[in-house]
Amino acid sequence: MPTLRLRNLTEAFSRRLFSTSGLVRTFNAGKISPFITKLLKSRDITITEKDCQAELRKPLLDVLHDRGLIKTCINEDGLRKIIATKKVGLYCGADPTAKSLHLGNLLPLMILLHFNLRGHNIFPLIGGATGAVGDPSGRTTERTSMTNDSRADHVYRISHQLLNFFQTGIKYASTRNPAIDDTNCGVLDLKNNYKWWGEMGMLQFLSTYGRFIRVNQMLARDSVKRRISSEQGIGFNEFTYQVLQAYDFYYLNRTYGVDVQVGGKDQYGNIVAGIDFISRLNKEDNKNNGKKQQNSCFGLTAPLLTTASGVKFGKSAGNAIFIDPELTPTFDIYQFMYRVADEDVERFLHMFSLLPLPVIDKVVEAHMHDKYTRFGQTVLACEICDLIYGDGTGLINHNMSKLIFENPKTVDADQIIEAFSVQPDLLTKLTMKQALGLSVPNLLYIMSHGVKSKNHFRRMMKTGAVRNGKSRKMKLMDPRNLLKRKDLIDEKLLILKAGKDVYIAEITE
Repeated sequence: MPTLRLRNLTEAFSRRLFSTSGLVRTFNAGKISPFITKLLKSRDITITEKDCQAELRKPLLDVLHDRGLIKTCINEDGLRKIIATKKVGLYCGADPTAKSLHLGNLLPLMILLHFNLRGHNIFPLIGGATGAVGDPSGRTTERTSMTNDSRADHVYRISHQLLNFFQTGIKYASTRNPAIDDTNCGVLDLKNNYKWWGEMGMLQFLSTYGRFIRVNQMLARDSVKRRISSEQGIGFNEFTYQVLQAYDFYYLNRTYGVDVQVGGKDQYGNIVAGIDFISRLNKEDNKNNGKKQQNSCFGLTAPLLTTASGVKFGKSAGNAIFIDPELTPTFDIYQFMYRVADEDVERFLHMFSLLPLPVIDKVVEAHMHDKYTRFGQTVLACEICDLIYGDGTGLINHNMSKLIFENPKTVDADQIIEAFSVQPDLLTKLTMKQALGLSVPNLLYIMSHGVKSKNHFRRMMKTGAVRNGKSRKMKLMDPRNLLKRKDLIDEKLLILKAGKDVYIAEITE
């Protein structure tokens, strides 16, 4: 009896040790980002050992629910049991439909990151093959076809973004919660599904796996039903996409021990299709091999990223915030998060920050006490920059923002030019002849890189929405007027503000 009791205690201890593997590291407050420490201390907030360990002691799924990262969990009870006793493998796929991932894509990746920090293995997947077919989920029309060269370029870019996100995220995590042992993370292994689809012939696939696919279930998927009932209908390529994704899950499960598929809310049907496909194949294998035990697979979906007012972020909504700094400079992402509504601060901090939850509660409390200073938005903007681009990026953009927006009379032109030199896309080069010889709408058109029209800026000027950044009171209302030397900062810098957008130009003779 004593031996049995000791074994039970040992097993219970090992389960607890695994589920709180981040506690292995001795707490070292010196690992916390100095800037974040200083920013939090400005509101008498400190990151304590108790705060850090409180989150790591909680079951992981509870943490993900608390952070608002889980929309649905397929077989949650089973998943809770399995992750408490062993490592699992998880994957999340991204098709190369654009040059870059965007903020909305990050929610499923955040789930993978949390699991990886607890020692579980993650397999981000780039859809080098499925990207050529097109996923109908969440769409009312067929995707525009893409050339092979464009797709290959997108595969290359997104592959690097996926790896960089997790590698940077792991380093970032230990600067927010030093109780996390960033040397004890699980495996990070990027996959491209072209590896197995490129070797698979159509006849081979249909003869081997076709009988395990049920067309009535495929037709019952919401994404398929909506498209079938639409005027455009659905092509065979998009109709069969769920089969390809189901096989991806099966292949990763058999080859790399992947038990969990993670995706956005719109991927629920495809994930269920994959679990059903694996279950049918496992039953066949067990029947042939005389086995009775059936290994379970699981699914997690993240919510769609929306504002408190219900506005969706993404390519289809036309307001995607891309994480590639060539497409969206890090300063623009900082400014975007700095401008979010007060109602979004807590939710976005939970989702995108790895600050311990008790610390986030204190940040939100301080923010709600004094909304005018936008303390919560400042923390949020710094957090998401450091998460995506590395510790210190938030500080750089915070300083750039202060230089531009705080007390224009004290702005130093050389400081701004130096700060923005690390993000050259934000700093336009103009000659003095251009600065003083072109109308303000023409200047704004050049400084915005042609993203917005001259007529757009003319209309903004007539409503008083355009200002000279040298003075908050200096409205520029007549589109015909030209600037003078006194409108420049130190005769070498021009700052124009059009609504919430800021445009900066270095002036040379």
